[in-house]
Amino acid sequence: MEMSELTALLTREGLTLLDELGPVTSAAEVARAVSRLRAAGHSPDLVSAVVGQARLRVKAQPKFGEFAERMLFTRAGLEQATRLPIATLHAVRLRQAGITAVADLGCGIGGDSLAFAGAGIRVDAVDADEVTAAIAAYNLSVFGDEARVRQAFAEEALPDDPAVAVWLDPARRTAGHSETRRVAASDYSPSLDWAFDVAASRPTGIKLGPGLDRDLIPADVEAQWVSDAGSVVELVLWSGALSREGVRRAALVVRDGEVHELTAPADADDVEVRELGAFVHEPDGAVIRARLIGEAARMLDAGMLDPQIAYLTGDAALTSPFVQSFRVREVLSAHPKAINQALRANDIGRLEIKKRGMDIDPASFRRKLTLKGSQATTLILTRTPSGRVAILADRV
Repeated sequence: MEMSELTALLTREGLTLLDELGPVTSAAEVARAVSRLRAAGHSPDLVSAVVGQARLRVKAQPKFGEFAERMLFTRAGLEQATRLPIATLHAVRLRQAGITAVADLGCGIGGDSLAFAGAGIRVDAVDADEVTAAIAAYNLSVFGDEARVRQAFAEEALPDDPAVAVWLDPARRTAGHSETRRVAASDYSPSLDWAFDVAASRPTGIKLGPGLDRDLIPADVEAQWVSDAGSVVELVLWSGALSREGVRRAALVVRDGEVHELTAPADADDVEVRELGAFVHEPDGAVIRARLIGEAARMLDAGMLDPQIAYLTGDAALTSPFVQSFRVREVLSAHPKAINQALRANDIGRLEIKKRGMDIDPASFRRKLTLKGSQATTLILTRTPSGRVAILADRV
């Protein structure tokens, strides 16, 4: 979005037109809406802004739910924005640590600031981009003076009071409001070195991509990987009063509206490899990223299926929120012919395919299988110390 479009949108006419337009869910609907609004005599800037926002509001619903209907976005800002339920967990941590004021340096469209302000924390939100800062100001306007937004660089906006917490979400994509690409950690803005210096002197949360090179993580912060509905969505580094004593590794798992967490003072020791048992457990991605597989395994009385692959196995009829568990039905050769024979014998017509440690494209492999039955199961393609196997299993 260009400033001319935003200026046209932030008028009574523009906002009314946006509300009247309603959801725009497809490219075809975009084309029809543009034609209709232009025919009605609206300016090109206003039409572009209104239709673009209507489309972004639809795309924002998985992150912001019903709140998306009253928010404004840029495409790039929405991509990097924190999902509102996760932002709420960030706000809860700040409140539990006794934080009453936070500087959100690199606030984007204001996703985390919304949660902070909603939790009663005074917010000073800053973004270097003029358009993005203006959109954040609109999104946070309901909180009045308790959520101030301004355009500035993070490095220029560090609060003088060291008791004020800092939230940092460094830009991890090239500049722009629409088509952007990811950049290397060395090109984050503000830089990681600057962010880590801030974290060393005051309570700080730094939101980063979950794939950050672990060698870059300072030794004196708490590293928390977060997954939501099975997808690892972020890594947050917590320092000062926002970090927990004795915790340096954490896996926070949000699933079906419930929150579960596995913590440890360091990377967990691995467990021994054992023969395939009655159950296979797939650790959540946050557990894998946090290197807490050993902790999850000990909870389940399980061992590694292979020393290099994140599958656990055991005979105990146990599961936990930190894994997906499967009861082994049959172990087969990983050859399509053998698998097809088992599928026919078990009347399998619906198949979930999971794989680790094997150079196989599940979509291509599926085309080699005959699925005509009435039953459903899971096919796990993996490697063990004794070779490649295909495991038919049922979710627990």
